[in-house]
Amino acid sequence: MDLVSNLALGFQTILEPANLLVCVAGVTLGMLVGVLPGIGAMAAISMLLPLTWHLEPATALILLAGIFYGGQYGGSTASILLNLPGTAANAVTCLDGYPMARQGRAGVALVITTLSSFVGASVAIVLMMTLAPVLARAALGFGPSEYFAVMTFALVVTSTMSGAALKGFAMVALGALLGMIGVDIGTGQYRFTFGSIELAGGLNLVAVAMGLLGVAEILSRLSGEDSVAPVERHRVSVRSLLPTRRDIRDSALPTLRGTVIGTLSGILPGTGATLASFLSYAVEKRVAADPSRFGRGAIEGVAAPEAANNAAVQAAFIPTLTLGIPGDAVMAILLGAMLTHGVTPGPMILENDPALFWGLVASFWLGNLVLLVLNIPLIGLWVRLLSVPYRMLFPVILCLIGIGVYSINYSTFDILVVVLFGILGYGMKRLDYPAAPLLFGFILGPMVEDHLRRALLVGHGDPAVLVASPVSAGFLVASVLLAVLSSGVAGRVIRGTVGRNARSDKT
Repeated sequence: MDLVSNLALGFQTILEPANLLVCVAGVTLGMLVGVLPGIGAMAAISMLLPLTWHLEPATALILLAGIFYGGQYGGSTASILLNLPGTAANAVTCLDGYPMARQGRAGVALVITTLSSFVGASVAIVLMMTLAPVLARAALGFGPSEYFAVMTFALVVTSTMSGAALKGFAMVALGALLGMIGVDIGTGQYRFTFGSIELAGGLNLVAVAMGLLGVAEILSRLSGEDSVAPVERHRVSVRSLLPTRRDIRDSALPTLRGTVIGTLSGILPGTGATLASFLSYAVEKRVAADPSRFGRGAIEGVAAPEAANNAAVQAAFIPTLTLGIPGDAVMAILLGAMLTHGVTPGPMILENDPALFWGLVASFWLGNLVLLVLNIPLIGLWVRLLSVPYRMLFPVILCLIGIGVYSINYSTFDILVVVLFGILGYGMKRLDYPAAPLLFGFILGPMVEDHLRRALLVGHGDPAVLVASPVSAGFLVASVLLAVLSSGVAGRVIRGTVGRNARSDKT
């Protein structure tokens, strides 16, 4: 099938009444989630995941994906008007967006972020349409050794992107161990169940995610560590929404540069929208003729990060759908949702389920158009919602978490898992341990183990099979080098060598 036929199939899928309805509902809910600080797309998707069990796989993924990229649009609204980033990727928008609002240019900042977001997302979707089939065909030649190497590289990248590499490695390892709980697929034996029948099927992904993300965030806010400042309202008139020609000219190139940075960050596993937005802001400040303008209301500091984070969100679907490797933490949750719906991401998805893949692509076009139309008119509603005290919001969120988790297996044990991982997540936040690598390890760990076993079976137990092909050898070498460099081992070795040489010279 050519590209036109594939798109026709995709729009035929998205224009079905159920899919059309959930697409609009998903992006609208995503905007709401993005506006409200402290919830985020990961928590919202995890809460709504049980509700999708009754939907068709394509319909469920369209809904969850809409929440994901819709959250990036909404997050910029809170960042500009209230200096409160709705998502982590929108935090850098506060630096120049809020000063623009204080200068009476909130409307211009909101329009520019909406247009930049749409441009970034559109370019990433076009790239997905053209690159995904090529990447899928290339991946058809991958064996278990190649998949093991690529997934190992993704886990290492995820660990190093968390800031403190050793903490990231520890969280990936913990997640992989937690993912091994249950029945060993190879032998049929129980592992790490400690005699508990509830653990025989493994830990529930939704319960783990909701505890680490939702409950931990609520506990952190109630403890006063992440308290939200009082909301200061801004009136945004229709006239103030119109940017000048200079605003459009000054934001054009930053939007394109942010789009390129975001697309590349989205394709690389473990990077995601947050890194893309901060990196694009740093690039714009570096290339600016007057860097001192940044932090005081520079339009470039708003346009580039928003283009980058939206491009990264859309581009993250490329490795997830074609290779089965999530581009960031939210995509790891979506990967788990696909697997529970019986959808196997990988190079064969375009052949086995083209309606789902191209229907999802078509929903991206439709969803971003809806966001483009709805974002500005709903600003007044979002500002009023932000004035609701958090003490009135968190009981509702806790109830939704409890109902959603219990409805999966109708098991009170899953509620206990949520509570335990909520306490664990709160402790991790206090000690500055990232939650995203743990989720990556929990989801990818069993897959890495499975491919390792298959590779060793093919090689009759010889570990050399893991480096037999250039692809697997290259990714494994890159994983080792990245792990060594990011952990600081190389630096300590070099300093030790230099020190010994210096002492020998003195003697």
